[in-house]
Formats: sequence, C-alpha cells, structure tokens
Amino acid sequence: MKTLKFGGTSLANAKKFIQVSSIIINKVKNDQIAVVLSAPANITNQLENIIKKCIFKHSIPTKILITIKKFFLKLIKNIYILNNQYPKEKITEKITIQYKKINHLLYQIQSLDKCPDKIYAEIICVGEILSIHIMKALLVTLGYNVTVLNPIKLILANSNYINATVDIDKSKKRFQKLNICKKNIILMPGFIAGNESNELVVLGRNGSDYSATILSICTNSHTCEIWTDVNGIYTSDPNIISTAQSLSEITYQEALELSYFGAKVIHPSSIKPLQYHNIPCIIKNTNNPNHPGTLINNNNKNNNDIIKGITYLNNIILIKIYSTKNFNIEKISHKIFKYLYNNNISIYLLNQSLSINTISFYVQENHLLNIKKKLEKIFNKEIQKKLLEPIIQIKNLSIISIIGNNIKKYNINIIKKICLSLEKFNNKILEVSYNTSNISLSIVLNSINIINIVKNIHDFILNKTISINIFLIGIGGVGSELLKIILKQQKQLKKKFIQLKINVIANSKKYIINKQEVNLNEWKNEFTISDKIFNLEKILILAKKYGYLYPILIDCTASKYIANKYNKIIKSGFHIITANKKSNSDLLSNYVSIRKTANKYNKKFFYETHVGAGLPVINNLKNLIKSGDRLIKFQGILSGSMSYIFGQLDNGTTISEATKKAKKLGFTEPNPKDDLSGIDVARKLLILAREFGYSIELSDITIEQILPKSFETIDNKKIFLSQLKHLNNQFIQKVNHAARKNKVLRFVGTIENSGLCSVKIKSVNNNNPLYHIKNGENIFVFYTKYYQPIPLILRGYGAGNKVTASGIFSDLLRIIL
Repeated sequence: MKTLKFGGTSLANAKKFIQVSSIIINKVKNDQIAVVLSAPANITNQLENIIKKCIFKHSIPTKILITIKKFFLKLIKNIYILNNQYPKEKITEKITIQYKKINHLLYQIQSLDKCPDKIYAEIICVGEILSIHIMKALLVTLGYNVTVLNPIKLILANSNYINATVDIDKSKKRFQKLNICKKNIILMPGFIAGNESNELVVLGRNGSDYSATILSICTNSHTCEIWTDVNGIYTSDPNIISTAQSLSEITYQEALELSYFGAKVIHPSSIKPLQYHNIPCIIKNTNNPNHPGTLINNNNKNNNDIIKGITYLNNIILIKIYSTKNFNIEKISHKIFKYLYNNNISIYLLNQSLSINTISFYVQENHLLNIKKKLEKIFNKEIQKKLLEPIIQIKNLSIISIIGNNIKKYNINIIKKICLSLEKFNNKILEVSYNTSNISLSIVLNSINIINIVKNIHDFILNKTISINIFLIGIGGVGSELLKIILKQQKQLKKKFIQLKINVIANSKKYIINKQEVNLNEWKNEFTISDKIFNLEKILILAKKYGYLYPILIDCTASKYIANKYNKIIKSGFHIITANKKSNSDLLSNYVSIRKTANKYNKKFFYETHVGAGLPVINNLKNLIKSGDRLIKFQGILSGSMSYIFGQLDNGTTISEATKKAKKLGFTEPNPKDDLSGIDVARKLLILAREFGYSIELSDITIEQILPKSFETIDNKKIFLSQLKHLNNQFIQKVNHAARKNKVLRFVGTIENSGLCSVKIKSVNNNNPLYHIKNGENIFVFYTKYYQPIPLILRGYGAGNKVTASGIFSDLLRIIL
C-alpha cells in the first residue's frame, strides 16, 4: 500500500485533475493506492472569507458563493471537454447540493450573529468533499474501481471542531475492520475527521497533510507521497530565492525543524507521526512527476555536518512577562501555555528564567487576537497586586533559522556571515537560540529587508558562493574592453566560488539592467534598443532594492558629475573602482571627503588606473608609505599618449600627425587637448603628490604651456586636431635643438621633496631613465629614503584601452579575493 496526497495547487483546474488522475493510474500498476485530496487552490480561503463577511456584514455574500459554484461548474465542464465520457450532470448535482448546504449554514450564522465552530468546520471542508466527487467520477470513467472512505466515521479525533487532534491508535482499529478490494483505488477527503459523537471536525489549516499521515499509518502504507507544485523540499523558498536547491534526502528531525520555522511544503503535525511509525515520506512535484523529489526518513548516513536549509518567519511578536522577586513565575506558566494551546497559537524560542523571574516567547501576529491584551486580562489580578510587571510586547520582528545536523559546529562561521549580511541592511541580531537536538540555529531580528537578508545568508552559507554585483558606467573603449575581460574570467572565478555579475551597464544617456545578470554576449544589442534614460539616483537604489551584498560601481567615464557623486554612491552601499581621474584631482576637500566616507561605511575606493593605467603604481606607493618610507624626489612620464607623441617626434613625425596617431590607437583622453595642455599629467602628478601626503591643489602645479592661448577656446576635437599643424615647425625646431646635444624631448612630471610639482618639456640624455621611454610606455622614478641613490623604477605601458581595463580588473580582484 502507498498513500498519495495532492495539494490545492495540484488540483487548480481541469488539466491538473487529469494530470493527477494519470499519476494515480501510473502508481496503481505497482501498488494498491490510497489517495488524499485537498480542496482546489484558494477555495478554502474563499470559504473562510464568506464566513467572515457573513458575520461582519450581517448578510450572505452571495457573489462570492456564486463565484465558488461557478469555479466548480467550469472545472467539470472543462474535464468533460477533455473526456466526453465524464458524468458532468451527475457531478453538477453534487455541486448544487454542497452550494445549498453552505447557503443554509450561512443563514444560521446570520440568525445567530456569530459562527459556531461546528458550522465553521462544515463550511470550510466543502472544497475537499467536492474534489473527491470530481476525482472519483473521473477515475470510474477511465475504468477503475474506487472506494471512498468517510473520515468522519474512520478517523477519530477530539471535539475541537476546527483544530482537532487524532487518536491514531483508535483510528487504526477502525480501519482494520474494513475489507477493501486490493484492486480498488482508495479516495479520502483531506482535512476532515470525526469526534466521538460522529460529528464532523477539521484538522486545522494544512490538515490534508495530517490526513495523509494518518491514512498512511492506518493502512500500513510503506510510503507516503505528498504531491505539490515544486520538486521537493528546497534549501529555501524557491519562489523567493532563485539559487535555492532541491534536497534529495533529509531526516524527519530536519524536516520538522524546516517546517516548524517556515518551510511550507509539509506541515509539522504531519511529520512526527510518520517518524514515530518509521514511514518514509517523499515530497513530489505534480508538474514534474519523474523528478525523484525529496525523501524524508530516519537515515542519518552521509548526513553529518550538512546544512540543509534556511527558513524565515515574518510578523513575529515578542511577549515578555516579568514577575516580582516575591512571586514565582512558574505559578502562572501553565495558564500562559493553556491559553496559547486553546487558541492554536504556536510559540517559538521559549525562554524561562527562574533567576530573573521571567518568561519570554515569540508568536506570529494574529490580527483576530490581541495576545498582549488577552494575557493582561488573564493575569489582571496579579498585575493589580504588582506580582507581575506590565506585559511587554515588541512587534515587527522576524526569525531566521539555519537547519542541519550538528549545527553548533558551524555557529561561529554562520554568525559571522549573518552579521555581515545584517550590517549591509542596517539590521542586527536581537537574540540567538539553538534547539536542544542541535538541528537548528535561530536568530531574531527586526523585519527590515528580511527577504534580501535571507537571500544573502542563503548564498553565503549554502551556495558557498559570493555574488559580486557590478554596475558599470561608461562603455567607451575602456568600459567595453573591461566587459570582455569579465566575460573571459567569469568561469575561472566561479571555480573559486565567486560569481561576477554585471547588473547595470550605462552611459551618460541610457542604461540597461538585469536583476540576475546582463548577458555579456548580448549586451550591445540590448543596449541599442534600451529606452531607459540614465538616472544615477534610480540606479543607486537598485543595490538595496535587490539585496546585493557586494555591489561595486565601476566608473569608466571622464564625467565630473559622476565623480562629484562618489560620496553618495558609497553611502548607497557601493564599493567604487574608478578610472575617472576627476575624483582624485578635484579640490583637496573632496579628495579627503571621499576617503572619510569610504572609511566610515567600510567601503573600498580603488583607483589604480588614475596614474599608470595597468601599472601597479598606487598600490606599491601605498605599501611604501605604510612601511615608513618617505619621498625625496619623483620624476616620470605619466602619460601614455605623451610618451607616444614625444617618441614619434624622435622619428621626425610632426606634432599634429603624432597626436592623430595616438588618438587613433586609443592612447589619448577623449579630447586630446587634455593631453597636450598638460592637464592630464598634472592631475596624475597631483594624485601622486597627495598619496605621499602633500596637501596641494591642481592650481599649485606649474604647467609649461605647450599650446598657445588661442587654443584655450577650442573645444571641438576635430577643429583642435586640424589647428595643431600650426605648431609643427615650432616642435621640429625644439626636437632638432635637443638632438644636437644628443638629447631627446620628454614630457615630464616632477615632485620635489618640498612638495613643489611641475609639468614641463625636458631634454634628457641617454643616462636618464626617461630617455628610452616612448611608444606609450610610462615610467615612474621614485627617489625615497629607502631607494637611493638607485631609485625605485616602475615602467610599462600606461595607456590604451586594454591596459587600462586590465588595471580596473586588477582593482576588482583586490576587492573580491
């Protein structure tokens, strides 16, 4: 014998009923089958709603009642369309009988001006009764013999009409008297039982799982299968957490903890009886019947030290009751638990301390019950006599639970990771609790951003993968090259449990976004058709909205507007990697402010490419300073474009042609005027000087003017390049003058020990390290306390899209590795 239970989502429409009948028929081939059916999805909720409206509005909600009737009539009509042998008229009569029954009961509620529990129970189980009528007719039509069991006569429960508990032993004795043909399919409505007086009672919400458990035990089934709309039990709710994974096998105790703390696949009351009678339970998917699902059993083999899932409960209230020193809190604890039990209120994380005379516990908020007021009424005398303090109630809490064998082994790591997630969302742990069986660890926190927190904790602990969410602004040469590098390196980083995800790609006009990640093979097409207008404020909100734990904004623009927003970007939760020199070469106050903000919010602010593109200048310089070194003198060629241009002058190329070549090769700034004006080198020199601790402004740097004043008003790039030819002869004369002295011209940045900075054309001989620098190379010559008389020299290509993009990627690796 095997027992199957199908939930409401498995019976939501005609096609689903047909699908379930196919699963039943397939199972009959190997076993005798007993089947428990729930009401179709949302029917029980609608029936409850009818009762509430009837009480509060003092009238029968006919519209809702007709809607329910129409649903069932449409359902059987559609079954008939799929199977013209189906007895539609006969089942229509059954539906009409139940419709009239509900109507009659509603009149009783209206006349009484309340709904007795007995009537409540009779109304809300109608969905289950009709599911059985519909399925029996379908199976009979398909040629199978069906026996329908009456749970009111067979399943003995107590007299709690709406939350009954079953006496399984006595019920089993009743089942033993049955004589059902082994070829028959057994059907039984879920949710329903009977008391000693043969009155209908129901087993509480999700009671159909409980019915399946009882039927499995009473029929000596070797397996109980719970059929739902997911592939078993997951590590977390798959409807909310896309990375949740289905579990192949868990223990009863793990399943009990998962369900008790919020997992919705199977109800806690259903697991204990199965565990006691050692009946394996399999959670299966009606929409994917060939999937093996999740097996729940007592097998602990290969199950040690594995975390199985993360659950959460919302709308949690803390109740705290203090007594005075002269009153023992134990005297009232039984009254508290009696009240909670009678009202079907589950309690979580009970804490009773005799030393400080207090009881505290957590409950889920019930809008129909004000628990604090009810308890104050129960203990009114004790409060009046000041034996008890006024009851404390704290709302808007959540409980997150980590479930798995030997959970305490992981507690330090788990708590660290949880704290990191909570810090990101400005939340904190209010209480930590372990259960006695060492299966679960629970934390209590405020309900702020709870879903995003659960997502992050899940990925941290279960996936062991860190997701890095990148927002890229600027998709010119450097930004585009960076995307190519990221695409190429994603697989390698996945091996180290790091997922690089590009979520936003933007330029100054528009952007594209993908909550999961942008497809880097298709981003250009996506971007072309995007109609999202660039709005930095909207973009910054997304990191918090989607719960990204490691959002990084990469600025590949030359935009002063973006650079001026760095403080806001950091405050919005982002690390920053920037190729935009305007941030570090702005006013000293802004330079200092960005660093203060980054330190305050514990965010990285990396800008290696500001000075030497892909060369590790900034990082090495910082390490020097940390080691106690100090600058004596610096000189260098800080611009790849000027390195290339002046190298071309050595070969006899004119200044105008050399500049055009440099721009074509991607060496120059977007506007070459920035290079030839010396302002780009000055910015880099300013950054170096500030890194060494000199408090200077850009205006403090002496720049030798290469360009005549007439060039200052030229902003158009094409006009600027065309006007450069007027400087050709001037530069030819300078080059020839240097050559006669066996020297070459180089565009050099210098920092003196005093902090004096200058950018100028210098003639250098072949003994100078700068002599051989050309073709886009950069060189940085540091004379320091540690490096003299032989200086520290960093040399390499310092310009070009690929080199700069690789420098940005190096900064990215420094954040994530």
